[in-house]
Amino acid sequence: MEYQLIALDLDGTLLRSDKTLSPENAAALARAAAAGAEIVPATGRFLRAVPPAVRALPFLHYVITVNGARVVELATDRTLYRAELPWERGVEVMEYLDTLLVIYDCYMDGWGWMTQSLYDLSLDFALPPHTLALIRDFRTPVPELKTHLARVGHGLQKIQAYFPDVAQKRRGMEELARRFPDLELSSSSPRNVEMNSKDATKGKALAALAAALKIDLSRTLAFGDDLNDVSMLRTAGRGVAMGNACPEAVTAADAVTLPCDEDGVAAFLDGLDF
Repeated sequence: MEYQLIALDLDGTLLRSDKTLSPENAAALARAAAAGAEIVPATGRFLRAVPPAVRALPFLHYVITVNGARVVELATDRTLYRAELPWERGVEVMEYLDTLLVIYDCYMDGWGWMTQSLYDLSLDFALPPHTLALIRDFRTPVPELKTHLARVGHGLQKIQAYFPDVAQKRRGMEELARRFPDLELSSSSPRNVEMNSKDATKGKALAALAAALKIDLSRTLAFGDDLNDVSMLRTAGRGVAMGNACPEAVTAADAVTLPCDEDGVAAFLDGLDF
């Protein structure tokens, strides 16, 4: 087929709003894989938080995780690309976050970590149900996260802050960008801000994986819907924004398909020549 690698964001893109993988999308990916395309989830989640229905797809060989902080080969658990924040810089960011009305966590070693008091506060923070479920199921609370980072003493993959409302998130993101220009800031939901290394973007991870597989970027296709997908949509040979995508993703894309709840991935792939 025309595309040798198809990279897909999960939440708001391949997955429906209820976080399920539709039979239509699964079947479309299977047809593309049978035609010779590498199917590569590209997510802000770490690997163990990727939904089982996605991980169980028999044709998956690689996953871009944590916004590009790690690209992993599934069969061997080998890391093909890594871009982490020094733990010392993570502590500096968290010291600033402590001055704001937010809760925050971090991803390190392929898992989520959170200060116990903030973990407890998440129950009262009016988070969307799926976000709260991810926190409760995929975070280990520790007495104090900054102390834990210093004790572990190695890099972290992402810091994530949750704001009380969209307006405070917007102001907070602007101030974080001013204070920490060395960070890559993005978002994957209305009230969160994600902070990675500048080298941890889905676009850079896609380019690294394509190079490792000797696939020209012109033969890559990417789907996304939010700020953390913009670099990937720009890097791919063809970027496709979902019908539910944010304006920045639509601007970065070459085409727009149906929303995630209307199986936009399948609708676009079904229009390709297999």
